[in-house]
Amino acid sequence: MKLNLNPYQVLTISFSSLILCGAFLLMLPISSQNGSSLSFIDALFTATSAVCVTGLIVVDTGTYFSTFGQTIIIILIQIGGLGIMTITTVLAVLIGRRIQLRSRLVAQESLNQLTLGGIVKLIKMLVKTTLAIEFIGGILLSLCLYPDYGLKGIYMAFWHSISAFCNAGFDIFGGTNIFHYNNNPLFCLTIAFLIIIGGIGYNVTEEILTKHNWKKFSLHTKVVLTATVILLVIGTVVLFILEYGNTDTIGNWDFGHKLLGAFFLSTTSRTAGYTLMDTGALHESSLFFIIILMFFGASPGSTGGGIKTTTIAIIVSTVNSIIRGKDDVLLFSRRIEYDLIIKSLTIFYIAASFVVVATMYLCLTEDFSFIRILFEVTSALATVGLSTGITPEMTIYGKFVLILLMLIGRVGVLTFLMAIAMRNKKKPHIGYPSERIGVG
Repeated sequence: MKLNLNPYQVLTISFSSLILCGAFLLMLPISSQNGSSLSFIDALFTATSAVCVTGLIVVDTGTYFSTFGQTIIIILIQIGGLGIMTITTVLAVLIGRRIQLRSRLVAQESLNQLTLGGIVKLIKMLVKTTLAIEFIGGILLSLCLYPDYGLKGIYMAFWHSISAFCNAGFDIFGGTNIFHYNNNPLFCLTIAFLIIIGGIGYNVTEEILTKHNWKKFSLHTKVVLTATVILLVIGTVVLFILEYGNTDTIGNWDFGHKLLGAFFLSTTSRTAGYTLMDTGALHESSLFFIIILMFFGASPGSTGGGIKTTTIAIIVSTVNSIIRGKDDVLLFSRRIEYDLIIKSLTIFYIAASFVVVATMYLCLTEDFSFIRILFEVTSALATVGLSTGITPEMTIYGKFVLILLMLIGRVGVLTFLMAIAMRNKKKPHIGYPSERIGVG
């Protein structure tokens, strides 16, 4: 019997299938350094975190997993970052197969594209650009790591280049060894800009590379770049001020080191999950501010999560228009269509609801403070990967909740619910009378 699945269901099932395959591979004794078998829940958690490019861990990636296990993880990250349909389409093109309409529709949904036209061409460009950027990032990181690790440093450099560009946040330094590079400008800025480029989306990267002119950029690109810069600047300034005197984080660093650390934390907080300091030692005010950054996330069509910068931009513009008594919602002198406003508000509401419900549940099952649970939940749903250190100590119920949140965050909160609720039925052409009610 042929299943009549819609693109949302295909996308969700494909990610779930890849996660299960990855989990079984990570359970193999060859995947660990000591030859032991990882438990199913921990293997499932790690595979989900890799495929959903999150970075939350329950075992240390650098010390627990063997080279084989680390290779499995980075392959899962690359596939999860590019998107399963992207990889499938490229393989089909390489063997000369024709891309069917159904596959194009799923790829369109996976890449968050507005139109179906040129989707295969976009995928080809996407893969070439990704590999080129990851290669350049690997070369730059090699300059930092080769002097300390030799040939292994080159392997580590390219491994982390892929992880950073895909906004995954996994590292194989082991323990807190990555902290040794928190005052290395080349290392910090390379990782940060890989995260930023991966987080602005493929369409934006293409326009930057081909048009070179702000006036020629599409509205989407202008909104993404503006929102990204604003969030980076605000994040850097606020975290710099909040953590300036905290001796457990950046308090003992010199001014330039503090500024670099604040910028890196601001960059990684919205999507990537890399950390060059003890996140658990941050002030609660900083943790709450980072929760907001994580919730906002990266941009559509990127490797990052969150509700997306464009969603926030539309909501802020809508509120501004209502306050000013304007009929239209405008961004860069362009009117935003009503359906995009409704979709943005829906995404915000659904994502916030997931965070609230999951946090309430984990407050019942886990013995940690509210702010740390809220931090972990938001990090999972926004596929960020920053952690205050409580994830490995969570109960099996808590881990399952985070696994589900990571999957929801990767496919998209709206896509996930539509995969469950949507049916391939004709819409009823029924009109109902309207009536106004009081609000506010």
